[in-house]
Amino acid sequence: METRELRYFVAVAEELHFGRAARRLGIAQPPLSRAIGQLERRLGATLLERTSRGVTLTDAGAVLLREGRAALDAVAAAERRTRRAARTATGQPALVLTTKAGASNELLAKLLDAHAAEPGAVAVEVLLCGPGEQERLLRDGRADVALLHRPFDSTAGLDAEELSTEGQVVVLPAGHPLTGRPHVRLAEVTALPDLPLPRWPGADGRYPDGPGPQVRDHTQLLQLIALGRACAVLPESCRAHLRDDHATVPVLDAPRVTTVIAWPPHSRSRAVADLVRAAMGL
Repeated sequence: METRELRYFVAVAEELHFGRAARRLGIAQPPLSRAIGQLERRLGATLLERTSRGVTLTDAGAVLLREGRAALDAVAAAERRTRRAARTATGQPALVLTTKAGASNELLAKLLDAHAAEPGAVAVEVLLCGPGEQERLLRDGRADVALLHRPFDSTAGLDAEELSTEGQVVVLPAGHPLTGRPHVRLAEVTALPDLPLPRWPGADGRYPDGPGPQVRDHTQLLQLIALGRACAVLPESCRAHLRDDHATVPVLDAPRVTTVIAWPPHSRSRAVADLVRAAMGL
């Protein structure tokens, strides 16, 4: 299969409409239809069911959509990492580290200082992102290393080393009745009628249904909590960055959060190895 054919198929499979897919790809519809037909003949499988009512994926098509996305992501990642490696010789930043904005700030600062103190350390560009985005940035090649947080981020298929593990707390507006408690349970937090949990966007940018406010970053979240519009369950290290108008209570049955440093398993970068070594020495 050619990369072009995979791009064409993924566009049709996601749009489930040849006309929309053709506009998305910037080509005419007839050559798109011919390319999909040629791909089906080459694979000996029907990928799309075409009827007067629309287009649907077959079982084989669903498999190729999943595998095709992964293959295209791998090609894009290879291109980005190759370009970044080529820039190293010109003295531009040789390493991109991504992490969730507002998370692991103290750990990140210690890591960057420890790495910079090492002889021959390369420049590190820090790419801050929203919740859950750092895993995608690492997998698609826009970052070389990431700070991930299990169980919320997956490290499947990545190399990783654990750096720290901590419990979680509920962040409340100062003066809320629960702040007088030594601890709470998740069921009590989710049942708060006046302080709903926030809704973060998914990988597709869409927000899940629910009563909580839509948030995109921790600054927005903390402001909503201070105004008495929301609460949030966060790793206990967040306490170091809260203001006087916030309060925290430990959540007994919340899953413990493990911060890990992760990188692609096929990486042979000396710079990545040096950064990981610095992280392990903290």
